[in-house]
Amino acid sequence: MAQRDNSKFTNRLEDAAKARTEMLAKAKARAEEAKVNFAAKSGERAALAVARDERQKKRAEEKRLAAIQAEKDRAANEAARLKAEAEAKAQAERDHEEKMRLEAEREIEQKAKRDAKYAARKAAKKKR
Repeated sequence: MAQRDNSKFTNRLEDAAKARTEMLAKAKARAEEAKVNFAAKSGERAALAVARDERQKKRAEEKRLAAIQAEKDRAANEAARLKAEAEAKAQAERDHEEKMRLEAEREIEQKAKRDAKYAARKAAKKKR
């Protein structure tokens, strides 16, 4: 950086000192402004923290209620499933009993036909 020819070393030192004091004054002004803003920002941060905590509590409560509802739904579904299984088992038993009854009736009819044929053969032999 080129310096003016007429500037002396002492003048340069004085200029540097003035620049340092001005920078220090600016820094102090910014620090004072930051102190003033700190109170406002800390209040905002505290309000945000309270709101965040409330939201977290609300979500936790909703989650707890959802878990309770899910457990109720699961219990209701299990009860319905058990009821359906019992009904299906009862229906299967009724179907089996009906099938056995029909088979017994068919066997009785077959025996009656067999007996009738046997009696007809006996009767035919006696006629001879």
